[in-house]
Formats: sequence, structure tokens, C-alpha cells
Amino acid sequence: MSVPTYRKIADDLAARITAGALAPGDRVMSTRQIMAAYGVAMATATKVIARLREQGLVEAKPGVGTVVSSAAAPRETAPDRVTVVHTAITIADAEGLTGLSMRRLAGALGIPTMSIYRHVRDKEELILLMMDEVMAANPPPPDLDPDTADWRACVEAVARLQWAMYRRHTWLAQAISFTRPLLAPNAMAHTEWVMRSLGRATADPDLQFRAAVMVANYVRGTAVNLAEEAQAEQDTGMTDEQWMQTQQERFAAVMASGRLPMMARYATGDHDFSLDLLLDFGLRTILDGLDRILTHG
Repeated sequence: MSVPTYRKIADDLAARITAGALAPGDRVMSTRQIMAAYGVAMATATKVIARLREQGLVEAKPGVGTVVSSAAAPRETAPDRVTVVHTAITIADAEGLTGLSMRRLAGALGIPTMSIYRHVRDKEELILLMMDEVMAANPPPPDLDPDTADWRACVEAVARLQWAMYRRHTWLAQAISFTRPLLAPNAMAHTEWVMRSLGRATADPDLQFRAAVMVANYVRGTAVNLAEEAQAEQDTGMTDEQWMQTQQERFAAVMASGRLPMMARYATGDHDFSLDLLLDFGLRTILDGLDRILTHG
């Protein structure tokens, strides 16, 4: 059975990396460069990069591109659980949860894949630890006392803190579930803090809990789009703005059909729209509604 072309190319590049011709942090060929150098299609070039990632030899570096992984350099000591979790977070930040596998993680750490299971039971536990580590690094605002401060200021502060976390770690929104929640103590501390801030406005624990989860779920639901944006940009090589430019002709045709007069009228104006603006509008609306419930019952 013949070796697939992408395997041959990947093996060639892997040999250069292991031989030291490319050092950790050096850029490797992009998919387009592979296409030009080896005369292959984009699909084949994409498989080459994917295989090198699976082997832990390369990694995506935001703003730079695909570079030789630090795993290409020998490790002097075996990693501990903290290092495993932090490395997993780094991979997920760069490549999303789809780019994180036990094999990929082991490659980045420079250890056999089975060694990962000395530290975590499975990928679900790994993601739980990653999520809890991010939450631990972002506790509720220390300058606000939930027992004395205005509840609205507290709830909004935590919501914006969580939004900032999702922006730094776009995979986080995909990891969190409100129907089958992972029991992460530091994540639960956010909910506890918000419930305390509502304690002076209502003594009803059901209302406290539902309000805390409602706000957190709204922020998380909006943040899911961040990961989708990042993935789309990685797949197409275009930012959202650049992609929209390619759709102008089709968009104009749809608006000219007359079926969507309200949308067409909106489109003729100079309007700002972004996920940040959407979050602001929705959060303000939710807090206004919660205020009426807490005030009037």
C-alpha cells in the first residue's frame, strides 16, 4: 500500500524539525507555501499541517502563524498536573477545543500519550480542570463586596469579567454547559458571588439562582460566536470584515428583492454592529428586567 502524499510531505518536514534545521519557535511552511513547493492541492497541504500538529511538532501562534512547537526540544523533567493543564489551555487558546487531543497535548509536552492519563482520567476531566483554572485566575471583582454593594453593579461586573475571559479563551464558552454542568469549584464561586449580591434585594433562593444563571448563560451564549469567528477566520484566512466584503454583491441582490424592507432600510444607514455592542444591549435589557422583578415582584 502506497504512502499518501501528505504523509510523505509531513515526514519530510518532520525530519527537518527533528534534525534541528528548524528550531522551536521558527515558522514552518504555510499551506500555500507547501502547495507551491510540492505542487499539491490545498486539501493535501492542510493535511500536512494537521499531521505535524498531531505529532506535536508544530503549533499555531496567534499573529505569527504555524511555528515549530517547544515540544521539539527535549524536556529535562516529566510535567506535573499544573503543567499539563496550562499546556492544554495554551493549545486550546491557539487552536480551539477541536485542536486539543490527548495525542496533541502529549506531543506538546514531549511525553508519550498514555502518560497524560497519569494526570487526568479523560478529556472531560482535562477540560474541567482547564475551565476551573481559568476561573481561578479570574475571581469575582475584589473591589466589590457582594454583601453591601449595589446588586446591579455586582452582577454587571461579573458578567463583564466573564465576557473578558471568553474573549481571551474563545474555547471556554463551548466547554461550559448549563444543562450538564461540569462541577468546577471556581466556576461555581462566580454563581455563589452573584447570588450573594442579590441577597439584599430578594430572599428567594430560587430567584437568586435563576437570575445568576440567566445572566451567565446570556454572556456564554453570546460568547459562543467568538469561537465560531476564530474558526471561520482560520478556515478561510479572512477576517469577518474581509468575508463580508466578498458577500456585498449577493447581499445587495437580496436587499433589492423588496422582501426585506426593514432590513434594507437599516442597511442603507451607517450603523455599528459587533458582538460587544450586542452584549451591551442585551445585558442592559436583562438587568432592567431583573430590576423590575426585584422591585415589583
